[in-house]
Amino acid sequence: MEAPTSTTIRCIGGIAFDDHGRLLLIRRRNDPGSGQWSLPGGRVEPGETDEQAVIRELREETGLDVIPSTVIGSVRRGPYLIFDYACAVTGGELTAGDDASDARWADAADLSDMEAAGELVDLLYVTLRDWNALPRA
Repeated sequence: MEAPTSTTIRCIGGIAFDDHGRLLLIRRRNDPGSGQWSLPGGRVEPGETDEQAVIRELREETGLDVIPSTVIGSVRRGPYLIFDYACAVTGGELTAGDDASDARWADAADLSDMEAAGELVDLLYVTLRDWNALPRA
């Protein structure tokens, strides 16, 4: 991981699974990656902790309430330094909102098909694979 710079934008993402082992994904409404599927997440606002940002962003983008726990990994994508947290879903109803045009649960076959069709944001599949965070279903 590269060290942050003055132009680094700190972001968070949430890695959540349902009771069937399917991974929570959103279709990005805006760039970067507009129209592609990704983990829900976004920028950490000034004065906000990563935990607060994860809770806020997942609620805004998916309608779900989560409790974030450990950092699964981090990546740099251009100016964005993204810390992805394991999340437990505690409530809410899955619905796309805010920066997401769609939200869904994806099983292993779905995710593999999305990767083959070029529907995932760059390097998402390989990153999740390397972190041992692919869907279990």
